Amino acid sequence: MGQPFSSPTATLYRARRARRGPRGPRRRWRRRVLAVLGAVFVLVVACGAALYGYASERVRHVAGLADYAGRPPAGKGTNWLLVGSDSRAGLTSRQREDLHVGNDAVRNTDTIMVLHSGRHGPYLVSLPRDSYVQVPGHGRAKINEAYADGGPRLLTRTVERATGLRIDRYAEVSFLGVVRLVDELGGVRLCLRGPLRDARSGADFAAGCHRMDGRRALAFVRARYADPQGDLGRVKRQRQLIGAVADKMLGPGVLLDPSRLLPVTGAGLAALAVDNGSGTPELLAMAWSMKEIAEGGGATVTVPVANPGVSMGAAGDVLLWDANGAQRLFAALRVDAVIQTSGTD
Repeated sequence: MGQPFSSPTATLYRARRARRGPRGPRRRWRRRVLAVLGAVFVLVVACGAALYGYASERVRHVAGLADYAGRPPAGKGTNWLLVGSDSRAGLTSRQREDLHVGNDAVRNTDTIMVLHSGRHGPYLVSLPRDSYVQVPGHGRAKINEAYADGGPRLLTRTVERATGLRIDRYAEVSFLGVVRLVDELGGVRLCLRGPLRDARSGADFAAGCHRMDGRRALAFVRARYADPQGDLGRVKRQRQLIGAVADKMLGPGVLLDPSRLLPVTGAGLAALAVDNGSGTPELLAMAWSMKEIAEGGGATVTVPVANPGVSMGAAGDVLLWDANGAQRLFAALRVDAVIQTSGTD
């Protein structure tokens, strides 16, 4: 009986199959790998959803934004007003002593920044607390007095009037919250080009890099009286701390460690309050912008200053902005253009 008919295609198929060997074990191995990957994916999604729900339930809100006649129109990109509240509320006498703060019950802001996110990478612009600006309904005063006189809404309105920017989002970090968050992170690494010693804030650091806990980090950013640059030097250290915190919170040491992720998230949310229209998605977007800045993306600048130490009677020493430089900076942010950083920091 003759050989059965075999086409060239069938012969080639049998040859390839012979070279590969039995298919059963390999198919079973592939199915197991896919099953494991599928299970891991489901677990990650489930954990992410649970964390998202946990965060959403704990986001605190504050009335930080309001419409009014003459408010600047919306520009391109998103503008956050970031505020560090200097409230002593919740501090014991021992904590006030340890943190080198008094019993002053007046609400103040040690940190005022505008975070702009757009096409050209995030920009973080510091507005020194001693900036002498028009506070609606209160005349000219230091910009941080707007918060003391009228809380978040008056501060937001003051910033909008001074800059011509529409503030889209508002975030406020509490005085004590910074200490607790840094401690929950296990400290942050901060570097100084020269020594920093300020008895009023408790800062006592040699030049170089230091691992700082919450108390020392707070002293680091509050120091200004012994700094030749005064308030301008302090705003640079504020940006440095914010970047270090964001970088560590969103680093693999926290994100990939469930035992750390939940308590760090809780500490971060406890320290923060945002406007009524912001929630977890907006917070995540803001955090990633801050992380990008901490890693060298975008730019950090201070509003151009013409005179850093002008005496204004009862207002004390104030900072006067360089009107032309400030106008160019904020005009670029309004249209989401590349900003000129030379000479601004």
